[in-house]
Amino acid sequence: MSHFSIVKTELRNRGALLDALRDLGHEPEQGERQVRGYRGQTVLAELALPQANGGDIGFRWNESSGSYELVTDLDLWNQPVPVERFLAQLTQRYALQSILAASTQEGFQVSSQTEHHDGSIELVVTRWDS
Repeated sequence: MSHFSIVKTELRNRGALLDALRDLGHEPEQGERQVRGYRGQTVLAELALPQANGGDIGFRWNESSGSYELVTDLDLWNQPVPVERFLAQLTQRYALQSILAASTQEGFQVSSQTEHHDGSIELVVTRWDS
């Protein structure tokens, strides 16, 4: 019996996902990877965050939804925050990275970026038209 849980996300852009994971202090392993779970069980994922306790965190592409899904053994979850909070933080960082990339592509520059005590992020971008 598999102990892996699959959590659907709206994370579609690999680059923004990688940057968001790095923002949270993780260095994802890329390429087809084994994500480990209960009693050495594994599943394949395109991105993996190996964990010392053997309960890895993985992200795999779901072709039918056009997004990444998180795969992990929740019984072995050993992060400082619950999985729901981890996904909320990841989604926020993903949105920030997506906005930064789109802003740069449109010729904007970041004037300021402020992280508030409530966890919100204020971003000011500017562009000078010639």
